[in-house]
Amino acid sequence: MSMAIPPETRFASVGGDRVAYQVIGDGPRDLVHTIGLWSQVDVIFDDLSTQRYLRRLAATHRVILFDARGTGLSDARPADGRSIAEHWGEDLLAVLDAAGASAPSMLGIVDAGPLMLRFLELHPDRCSRLVLFNTSACFAAAPDYPIGFTPQQLQRFHVFLHATWGQDKWVEWFVPSVAANEPLRRWVARWCRAQASPGTAVANVREIVQMDGRSGLGALAIPVLVMARRDYRMIPPAHGRYIAEHVPGARFVLLPGADGLPIFETTDAILDQVEEFLTGSRQSEPERVLATVLFTDIADSTVRAAELGDAAWRQLLDRHDRTLREQIALHRGRLVESTGDGALATFDRPDHAIECALSLHRALGVLGVAIRAGLHTGSVELREAGRVGGMAVHIGARVATVARPGEVLVSRTLRDVLLGSHYAFRERGVHELKGVPDRWTLYAVDPPALA
Repeated sequence: MSMAIPPETRFASVGGDRVAYQVIGDGPRDLVHTIGLWSQVDVIFDDLSTQRYLRRLAATHRVILFDARGTGLSDARPADGRSIAEHWGEDLLAVLDAAGASAPSMLGIVDAGPLMLRFLELHPDRCSRLVLFNTSACFAAAPDYPIGFTPQQLQRFHVFLHATWGQDKWVEWFVPSVAANEPLRRWVARWCRAQASPGTAVANVREIVQMDGRSGLGALAIPVLVMARRDYRMIPPAHGRYIAEHVPGARFVLLPGADGLPIFETTDAILDQVEEFLTGSRQSEPERVLATVLFTDIADSTVRAAELGDAAWRQLLDRHDRTLREQIALHRGRLVESTGDGALATFDRPDHAIECALSLHRALGVLGVAIRAGLHTGSVELREAGRVGGMAVHIGARVATVARPGEVLVSRTLRDVLLGSHYAFRERGVHELKGVPDRWTLYAVDPPALA
């Protein structure tokens, strides 16, 4: 199933209010995927890691996402004096009915735990299997629940959340695995800002932490899988273990890592567990897509750094990095990683990749920076945290090492895809690329205006 274009956003009705939702895939089973009150169904598809994660779930299910009232694209919560759990439950019921899902499996993450448990107390026939990830039945401490958080701890968290919501510091705390990956860090921050304002985020959390969903644990009569990360700071794994110990027949899985979300860290291990629990089997083949990879690096960077000195070189690198981000985004590419004095980016179309490389030469030339650019088109393996791999990526990297300063060098594969286009390709000889079988004919690309 293609996820290049987000699925259609629809709206279910709750009285006069509208609740945004999406349905992904057409599998034989239904799966509700929710992070409780942390959602914005349109923005979530801007990230390739999230697309990959959802695409794998949608290979075996119709995946249903929704924005509860008060978050994302849905209407505000009504000021009727009722609790956030009552409103959330109404929203979920409306979405299930609108999507034609009678008793789907459900996967709840972070603050979804008490919301889902309360919902299942009232509507036990509307869920067939339950997966809980990095969540809790009850966040606040009680005499019979010492693993909960004290009022002082919760207040400190509310202050921290309000001060950092939608900023780098919040992302680094919530999903630390992306802290060094600037494109991903920026996207997670933007996704949070799109969900709610800082004040709304705190108000939602204040209500969630007052909930106690423990009373219905013993009555759950459906299969339940509980997963928690060993080093997740927001909700220690003891919370998940408590749920599993109090639900008859539930299974608990302790995972490595510290991310609050299952999308970027140990994703395949998590999806293997979820798929086996929900379907009885696991997907073994890595997901691959046809893409064009672009590698760049600054020519003679060591010499330039020595000439300029540390401070001036750092300033030049900052301008170089900003230009890279701007041009890659402008040409509909995705920055996979920065390599210090270069970058790796992917594109859906080879002509977009070539135009980006040519534009980078022009834009960086104004700064006095000469780069090498190498491109290849092939089957790319999608990996965790937005990374890519496979032989196609390796070939692209090796092509870049052959490129001269100021040159856009491409593989014969890419040249053949664009035969008959307006680009002029000059043969640059046959080369052995380290670690790549056979010998490869490479071509330099002339700008169309000069061809």
